[in-house]
Amino acid sequence: MKKVIALLSIAGLLAFSNFNGLKAQEQTTAAEATEQTTDTTAATVDTTAAEEAATTEMVATETTDEVAPLTFHQVLKQKYIEGGAGWMTPILMCLLFGLALVIERVLYLNLATTNVEKLLASIEENVKKGDYNAAKEVCRNTRGPVASIFYQGLDRIDEGLENVEKAITSYGGVQMGRLESNLSWIALFIAIAPMFGFLGTVIGMVQAFDDIEKAGDISPTVVAGGMKVALITTVFGLICGLTLQVCYNYLISKIEGLVNTMEDSSITFMDILIKNRK
Repeated sequence: MKKVIALLSIAGLLAFSNFNGLKAQEQTTAAEATEQTTDTTAATVDTTAAEEAATTEMVATETTDEVAPLTFHQVLKQKYIEGGAGWMTPILMCLLFGLALVIERVLYLNLATTNVEKLLASIEENVKKGDYNAAKEVCRNTRGPVASIFYQGLDRIDEGLENVEKAITSYGGVQMGRLESNLSWIALFIAIAPMFGFLGTVIGMVQAFDDIEKAGDISPTVVAGGMKVALITTVFGLICGLTLQVCYNYLISKIEGLVNTMEDSSITFMDILIKNRK
């Protein structure tokens, strides 16, 4: 009897131990499942948040790209392409060549400017001494058309004042021609640049009517291409002409100032020679 009770007791202990082990295993499994579910949920949330952040960044980047304004050079390049290289290139060449001639004339005219009062004072000082060679040397070492005219007059001082006056008048005309050199080319570019623009306008209108004829309908979409070429070439041609016209008028005023200085100084130069003629 005791053996049976002992066996039953052992069996009960073994069963209780197995039950506790199974219960603990079930709790462990449930905890692991909960942790996995939590990790999966957290990973899903993180992935969703990352995707939303990436989407937000892409939208922000696209919005920034759309809103960012174009620079002045980018706008010019875009309009140049839209206007058509075939019509925009001649206008651009007129502008470049015209500006190159303007820069050359500005440099020449600035170098032609002379301190006339200082020059006349040096000449008068040497003429009073009767040293005409020194006066000619002063003119030779001074740049500008005024000094060149005075040199031609002093070089003929032995031939009489009448010949001196003729030499000054004749060489003054030569110097005026040099001052006005290349102005005719600038005037040509001023004239033909808008003409190229208007020609592009006419061609653009012809293209627009051709597109209307092919489509059989008048709509902004059909006409837009030809009208864009027409308007852009006209605008650029007028801008080129206006720019060169302003520069041309500046050069004309500069030349007129130099010519007036030449005339006034020539009269003063002749007075110096007459007053100190021996």
